[in-house]
Amino acid sequence: MSAPAATASIGITDMRGAVFSSVRRNAMIGILVTAAALSYLAYTWFALDFPNLIARSQPERALLLATDSVAHKVHVTKFMRQGRLVVAVEGERTATYDTPPEWVTRDEKDARVDLGEGYVAEIKGKTLDFTVPGYGTIVAKVTPNGIVTELPDGPQPEWLKAAKTKFEARPTLSRRVQVTKAKIEIHRFFLGWENFLFPFRSELNAYSLSGLVELMVSGERLDPERANWRLAFDTFWHNPEWQHREVFIALVETLLMAVLGTFTAAFVGLPLAVFAARNFTPAQPIRFVVRRLFDFLRGIDMLIWSLIFIRAFGLGPLTGALAIAFTDTGTLGKLFSEALENIDNKQLEGVTSTGANKLQTYRFGVIPHILPVFISQGLYYLESNTRSATVIGALGAGGIGLLLVETLRTSRDWENTLYIILLTIVLVVFMDSLSSWLRRRLIHGKEGQPH
Repeated sequence: MSAPAATASIGITDMRGAVFSSVRRNAMIGILVTAAALSYLAYTWFALDFPNLIARSQPERALLLATDSVAHKVHVTKFMRQGRLVVAVEGERTATYDTPPEWVTRDEKDARVDLGEGYVAEIKGKTLDFTVPGYGTIVAKVTPNGIVTELPDGPQPEWLKAAKTKFEARPTLSRRVQVTKAKIEIHRFFLGWENFLFPFRSELNAYSLSGLVELMVSGERLDPERANWRLAFDTFWHNPEWQHREVFIALVETLLMAVLGTFTAAFVGLPLAVFAARNFTPAQPIRFVVRRLFDFLRGIDMLIWSLIFIRAFGLGPLTGALAIAFTDTGTLGKLFSEALENIDNKQLEGVTSTGANKLQTYRFGVIPHILPVFISQGLYYLESNTRSATVIGALGAGGIGLLLVETLRTSRDWENTLYIILLTIVLVVFMDSLSSWLRRRLIHGKEGQPH
């Protein structure tokens, strides 16, 4: 083999070796990264005790809560001490039926409840007979020694819990019976939110939707002092169970907290950003102090600020607005200062070359350049703070967050909880759409063309 051919062969061999070495190195790096990621996930799995969390989870309880959020129940209850029988809507303070529904047959002390599809529950003295299709009749009796249960032959189903202190059976999501020493309860669930428009005792509940519209348009006045439409609105607005008026006021308070806090932060952060920008403030000590102020304000979380202001000013929307303002002054101030440092100096030089003074240079050389960034960032934080105001309100600042926490504490009014959550989502979506519209109008103008 000639010398040039040998040299070329050696060169190809060296190149092939270098390629293989690079491939092996990259493969080894990939394997090490994958192994590190898997090791971290395995450590997290056991460090956070995921196996125990999964073992303690109660998905059936989550299903029941979800059902209670979109349905309401009518319960037939017999109180053992008084021997009193009550048919009422669960969760309503005044929703006791004078005349029970057609599926309830009762006298002063006993009742027969047709739960539909062959399910029948009968209260006889201190005994509950519960007939379940395909299983048989369950008998639960209240005795001085506890609850005595008689079950049909065969294995005990999972939906049934029988103990001396309490008997409970829920063969379907829409049917449930409970027996304790104090009372016997029969629950029947119905899809929908009960009495959402009008209270239980309102005479307007007797009208269908079409009948209600006709009543408000041309019907005779039910209240001589008010028009029917005004009567319907006042009854809806002051519904004691759903509290539409209080919820609306809470939404407005949440929005005011977000708007006031964000705009305060923007107006305070903008002039401070000038002192933090290197190209506008040559003095390094001033920039250092202002930047450390920004770090201090945004370094303390918004929730911590809200707790501080609650101790200082008490509960109320002002506390939430101040917490948002302090946190976002630091954040927006830093963002604004970075935007000022990134402006194009050629534009400033062009304006200065025309003989413009300092104020005119800022007006025509700086503001048009940074205004889109300021508007975009300010509107984004306005939208984000609408959600943050809900969390701050839950700590005591007021607004829709406080109402949400109050409904969660009851552990019963899950439909009210869902109602408030849906309204909060609607408010966030509205603010998102509004901020997008304002951004387009302020930055691009009416026709979508830059000013």
